[in-house]
Amino acid sequence: MASLESIVNYCNRTLVIDQFKDYSPNGLQIEGNAEVNCIVAGVTASAALIDAAIEHKADLLLVHHGYFWQGEDPCLVGMKGRRVSALIKNNMSLLAYHLPLDAHQELGNNAQLAQLFDLTVDDKLDKQGVGNIGHLSKPMRLSDFSEKVAVKLAREPLVISGGDHLVSKVGWCSGGAQKYLSKAAAMGVDTFLSGEISENTTHEARELGIHYLAAGHHATERYGVRALAEQLGKKFNLSQYFIDIANPV
Repeated sequence: MASLESIVNYCNRTLVIDQFKDYSPNGLQIEGNAEVNCIVAGVTASAALIDAAIEHKADLLLVHHGYFWQGEDPCLVGMKGRRVSALIKNNMSLLAYHLPLDAHQELGNNAQLAQLFDLTVDDKLDKQGVGNIGHLSKPMRLSDFSEKVAVKLAREPLVISGGDHLVSKVGWCSGGAQKYLSKAAAMGVDTFLSGEISENTTHEARELGIHYLAAGHHATERYGVRALAEQLGKKFNLSQYFIDIANPV
């Protein structure tokens, strides 16, 4: 058992949340039990994940995508009202970390993707450290690299070829980071990987001569929250479970 306060303080310090300008609040979003025995972690605080956390008798739900996004209707009605109500009725806290959990150099989504794809990190993609530039130990064909991504993520990526060159210097950023393609190109990458793709991304990749892989928003963001939950379990001697709610996006 550990206090909710100690867990929140540890996460806030570890992820240095004050250094980020984000689209939603990072940290404790809904306060429940003062003492925590069990953590359930997942990508998004959906109703399905909340139901799974209730089944596990969790005191704390840890997610990458929480609530109260910029521009979102603040009223707790409808779908959001039902989600929040379920958490409150079960005295369950909601702890959410967005950009800080993308950027962390060990636990972050992008650091975890580097390990998954055997990429060496050489530089950061932006000043907040969200996204990386790195390289493979040995260049490989686009077909081989995309197959590796598919195997590691258990999801077939959408691949846009930028030419006949090998994959060597790679940029990557989990989630909806297709907007970073031009910036990555200016930093000399030959391949860029993200979660999502937009209509204009295809044209940009072809015209810039960069391979682009859209590997799935959900698929690329499963790893940071799981790594953080595992660390919390070890540090505070808590039960912790990562629950992957299937999402094809």
